[in-house]
Amino acid sequence: MKIFDEAELKKFDGSTQGEPIYFAYQGKVYDATDSPLFMDGMHFEHYAGADLTDFMADAPHKDEVLAELTVVGEFKK
Repeated sequence: MKIFDEAELKKFDGSTQGEPIYFAYQGKVYDATDSPLFMDGMHFEHYAGADLTDFMADAPHKDEVLAELTVVGEFKK
């Protein structure tokens, strides 16, 4: 499994057409490329290519929504 650091994860922020869209949560990196909730790398006020762990507490959903996404690696700060 691929290991992502902050700089590597930032490359997958949705700003480059045709590239995957990833984000990290609790040490795992998720592929949100096909998710309609991450169009152009944004999910409401949150950006892909980053660790979204700290924002989940304020989300209107729990982390069970992540079960629909593929884990593509591990995130190491």
